[in-house]
Amino acid sequence: MPDASARSVAIERRSADALFVVHPAPAHGLGVFATRDIPAGIRVAEYTGDRISHAEAARRYDDEDMEDVHTLLYTVDRRTVIDGATGDGVARYVNHSCEPNCDAFLEDGRIFLETIRPVTTGTELTYDYRLRRPQPMPRDWRRRYACCCGMPRCRGTMLIRPPRLRAPRRLMPSAQSARPAR
Repeated sequence: MPDASARSVAIERRSADALFVVHPAPAHGLGVFATRDIPAGIRVAEYTGDRISHAEAARRYDDEDMEDVHTLLYTVDRRTVIDGATGDGVARYVNHSCEPNCDAFLEDGRIFLETIRPVTTGTELTYDYRLRRPQPMPRDWRRRYACCCGMPRCRGTMLIRPPRLRAPRRLMPSAQSARPAR
């Protein structure tokens, strides 16, 4: 397998006329960088790869036993996951950031990355991975899924907090029931 720098050169040549280029990123591995200014609302890439079941994804990537949890799975729906590690899709190189300039959108069972604010030439394209975590969270997951985006409001992890269960609201007596009995 070629090293990351050799692989990035091949990708750079292939996408020379595109909106972006792939090369080593300061925070992590390879990244996708704008080759010209890109306004907000531009679809920049599709997340591609093998379309597999959740069971197949679990078989391919066992988070519990893997030292490096760098997997490229994207959940489409309850039945389908895209394995970005297969094929040659460039979207797999878009890194996580807690203050992203892109977001992922689902359309007809396909995942697209789109700019959510203007991106200047040379800026790395990023989106918030918003990885779900199991409850209770395994002890080492905060370390394993640590964020290295370096943004001022970095939350320190690519994981999102699970939604809080709200306590049932106490019903306030209605004006009708608050009247004194006659």
